[in-house]
Amino acid sequence: MAERDSAPAGDDGPGSGTAPLVAILTGAGVSTDSGIPDYRGPQGVWRRDPEAEKLVTYECYMADPDIRRRSWAMRGESPVWQARPNAAHEAIARLEGSGTPVRVITQNVDGLHQAAGVPGRKVLELHGNARSVVCTACGARSTMESALARVGAGEADPACLECGGVLKSATVMFGQALDADVLGSAVAVARACDVFLAVGTSLQVQPAASLAGLAAESGARLVVVNAEPTPYDALADEVVREPISEALPALLAALHS
Repeated sequence: MAERDSAPAGDDGPGSGTAPLVAILTGAGVSTDSGIPDYRGPQGVWRRDPEAEKLVTYECYMADPDIRRRSWAMRGESPVWQARPNAAHEAIARLEGSGTPVRVITQNVDGLHQAAGVPGRKVLELHGNARSVVCTACGARSTMESALARVGAGEADPACLECGGVLKSATVMFGQALDADVLGSAVAVARACDVFLAVGTSLQVQPAASLAGLAAESGARLVVVNAEPTPYDALADEVVREPISEALPALLAALHS
């Protein structure tokens, strides 16, 4: 096994510098049991309605007011607002609460890891967070709740209250780059961790998927938990196909025992 890097800085308590670091990369499959649909799976949103991709494609969104109006309507109807953490989110929060150094790297934008109790500073949101809104012109941020209230009051395409610019959810759309600082932190975690779990992700979207390979190459034990095969299964020390809400609590309990 390769020599481990020192763990990324964090508040994990006394002695955490030598404790095994567990990194957990989560994808859409972690939140399906919370009622949030998968996007890329066999029954995913993009496969059922390819036109829906335009609503979250930056170039289309910025160029077409009708796309923006449809996007705001879609946001208002999102299942995220009724979703609650499921057994998988809760298992991760329990592991973190046990004193085990944990970092969550998520492709999800629903905020359910934080809702389950994982401190926000330990969650790296690669694709942003749907609960906030950002102005594409001046960068001003506000809550999605306030923006949707404006939509409900009749503003089909609400503009920035600071500068009049185009507003969008604080998520990474197709055609946008990931936040360099967040990605850099995720890379550091992948290099430093002792165990890397890829859970509910197809491991097809780069650069997020490459974190699994980076962790394995750096000497981490790689565990893939996903219903469908992934490009990184051959690198994994263990591949689990059981339902995530059943398999993940058992896997994480074993790490703490």
